[in-house]
Amino acid sequence: MSNLNNDILYLIFEELQDDDNTLYSCLLVNKTWCESTVPILWKDPWKRLKNGKERSLLNVIISHLSKESRNNLGQHFDFLIESYQNSLFNYISFCRHLNLNEIQRIIDVELVQEKSSISIITSEIINLFINGNANYKTLYIPQQLDCQIRLIPGTESCFSEIEFLSCHTNINNNILFGLIETCKSIKQLELIIEGNDNNYEIVKLIESAGNLFKISFINKCLYVNESFCKILENSLIRHANTIENFKISTKPLVTKVLSSFANLKRLELDNSYENLPWNCLNYSSLPCLQFLYAKGVPICALTSLIASTSGQLIEIKIDHIPHEEIDNKRIIQAIYQKCPNLRYLKLMLRNRNILELKNLLVNCRNLSGLFIISNMVDTFGWDNLFEILTETSPTSLFRFKFSFCYKPIKLEFLKFFFDNWKDRHSLVNEHYGIDS
Repeated sequence: MSNLNNDILYLIFEELQDDDNTLYSCLLVNKTWCESTVPILWKDPWKRLKNGKERSLLNVIISHLSKESRNNLGQHFDFLIESYQNSLFNYISFCRHLNLNEIQRIIDVELVQEKSSISIITSEIINLFINGNANYKTLYIPQQLDCQIRLIPGTESCFSEIEFLSCHTNINNNILFGLIETCKSIKQLELIIEGNDNNYEIVKLIESAGNLFKISFINKCLYVNESFCKILENSLIRHANTIENFKISTKPLVTKVLSSFANLKRLELDNSYENLPWNCLNYSSLPCLQFLYAKGVPICALTSLIASTSGQLIEIKIDHIPHEEIDNKRIIQAIYQKCPNLRYLKLMLRNRNILELKNLLVNCRNLSGLFIISNMVDTFGWDNLFEILTETSPTSLFRFKFSFCYKPIKLEFLKFFFDNWKDRHSLVNEHYGIDS
C-alpha cells in the first residue's frame, strides 16, 4: 500500500468515503495518504459536521480569506484579530457540495452576539466558495439568504453542473433568477413549501431543469394557498416522463399530477396530519412503481394505490397508522394480489388477519424481509403467527423484525419459532430485531 501512487490511493479511499473513522486514521499514516484523504473528507464537509465543532470549521474557512478581508472583518468581529496561519491545503477547492444552510447556521451559532454584522461575514464567505475554479454538484439555499448570486464572479461555472438543488418556495428574486440562469443541469429538486409569500416564478426553475428525475415537496405548514400548489404541481407535467422518484411531506397533493408520472419507480409519502384525506392517491395509476414508503397516510388510500400498480413493487414500508380490521385485510389482499415480486414488507398486522398473511407468503415467493407491527388494541396471537411463518414462508425469507406494544412476546413462542426454523434459510443477526 505504501508504494501505491496518489491516483490509486484516491480511488481506494473513495470507496471508504462513508467510513469516517477509517478516513481519519488514514490522515495520520504519512504525507501521501494525507494528501489523498483530505480531498475526500472535504468533498462534503457539512455531512461530517458535529454539534460543538462549528467554530473549528468556521476557523478553517476564515483562514482561506485574504489578510485584507480578515483585517476588514476584524473591525466587526474581535476573534478575527487572532493570527491565522496559512492552511496546509486549499480545503475549499475540494468542496463539491455547497450547503449554504450549514454555513448560515454555523455563522448564526458562533456569532450570535454580533447579529448586526452577520451579513458582512456571510457575504465574504459566500464569495470565498463561489469562484471561477469551483464546480459544485449539490446546492442548498437557506430561506433568509438575500444576495445577488448571479453578480458574483464565477457563479455560472460554479453552478453549471449542479445536479441537486434545495430551496424554499418563498425565495427572493435576486437568488431565484440567478439559479434559473445558471442551474441548467438539475436532476434532483427539493422544494420547501412555505405558508406565505410564495414566489410563483419558481415554476420557471422547474421548467428550466434539464432532466429532472427526483422531486421532493416538503410542506412547512398545513395551510398553503391552493392556487400556488396547483401551479407548482402542474409545472411538473413537463417532466412527467423523466420523474422516477417523488417525495411528498406533511400534506397531500391538491391535483392529480401524480397519475401523469408514467415512469415513477419510488414514492415516499409522509403525512403529519392524520385527518387529511389523500384523494390524490385514489386516481393514480403507477405501473412502474417499485418502492413505496408511507408514514401516516390513510390505509384505504394506500390500498387503492397498490391496487393500481402492475406487479413491479418490490419494497413496501408502511409505518404504523391506526385502521380497522377490514381495511387491514384489504391492504394485505391488495399486496398479495398485485405484488408477486415483493422482496420486503413492513406493515401493521391485525390479529384477525393473521391467516391473510399466509396467503401473502404463498403468493409473494421472493420475499426476503418482513417487519410486522402489532396493534396496541389487539391481543395478538404470536403463536399462530410463528406457526404460519415456519410452515409457509418462502425459502428466500430470512430477515424478520417484530414490533409490539405493552405485552412482550412469550419466550416459549420465540423458542418454537427458532426451533422450527433451524432447517431453513439461516437468520442473519444484524437484520433480525424485536421492537417494543
